[in-house]
Amino acid sequence: MHRRFRSRLVAAALVVLAGSGTLTACGGDDGNEGGAAQPLRLGYFPNITHATALVGVEKGIFAKHLGTAPKTATFNAGPAAIEAVFSGAIDATFIGPNPAINAWSRSKGQAIKIYSGAASGGVSLVVNPDKVKGLDDLKGKKIATPQLGNTQDVAIRYWLKQKGLTANKDGSGDVKVVPQENAQTLQTFAQGSIDGAWVPEPFASRLILENKGKKILDEKTLWPNGKFVITHLIVRQEYAKKNPEQVKKLVQGVVEATDFLNSNEAESKKAVNDSLTKLSGKPLKPEVLDSAFKEIEFTTDPVASSLTGGAEHAEAVGLLEKTDLNGIYDLSILNQILKSSGKAEVSDK
Repeated sequence: MHRRFRSRLVAAALVVLAGSGTLTACGGDDGNEGGAAQPLRLGYFPNITHATALVGVEKGIFAKHLGTAPKTATFNAGPAAIEAVFSGAIDATFIGPNPAINAWSRSKGQAIKIYSGAASGGVSLVVNPDKVKGLDDLKGKKIATPQLGNTQDVAIRYWLKQKGLTANKDGSGDVKVVPQENAQTLQTFAQGSIDGAWVPEPFASRLILENKGKKILDEKTLWPNGKFVITHLIVRQEYAKKNPEQVKKLVQGVVEATDFLNSNEAESKKAVNDSLTKLSGKPLKPEVLDSAFKEIEFTTDPVASSLTGGAEHAEAVGLLEKTDLNGIYDLSILNQILKSSGKAEVSDK
């Protein structure tokens, strides 16, 4: 299954490998070998919008619940993580909405399901104020996104379409959207080869505080009640069917990591920064960390209505065929955990 994606994995996907072993691009390991449980293989991004994963790994929360530390892999953007899911190289990943929708669509509802939310908000359009004075000054400009078809890429293309501006996949149109890795965006912005970027935290704050960028749009202003899913947890269904208890333990870890983020801000920031330092070799400046945390709500609520909206946006800009999302969520484990701890259950609508 999904054989045509496997040859693309090495080039597109694994950025950092950690944990107790090495991930492979073959799909035969679903958690049990010779009757022995294997560590769950978990993906996430080195972004503060993925702080649930960063804290869960750094503080040993996932290891406590799973019984052993997960094998981990980090990605720059969602499409690369999905290729790893399709190849069987990872079992679960924190990811944005649009790549999850694409995975559901491309596999006809067979490859993944969403098991929990993780974060809402934390995305901004930041520009060079010498080149872009405001939202009406984007025509003819170059704006970066993390990867073609990722959540931010879809968001800006749809927003520009609503403004009557074109942004074609080949880079042509009224606005040239330039998909590139977030770390590269910091460099190209500083060099002046792009005019702005629609990016998640901490990159938006870094562009502002380190490169004198100016925020001209906070994406949360485009969504009802200022809430939209930026990160949630998906699990590969082949793995979930064979390892239901491990999936339950992983979701328990997500709930605990979310509680930790919301009740231990100073310690959470330190854990996130320690994790990012290990991944990138350099810690974030305190002012960047503080700025980024203010922009994000850490929540297990997947804000399901925004997933539907995101699918409609991707369809409108030609990055997704018409897709029925019915069945994409399995929140039964999450709601059981929330209910047992006296927390409000979340909706898949």
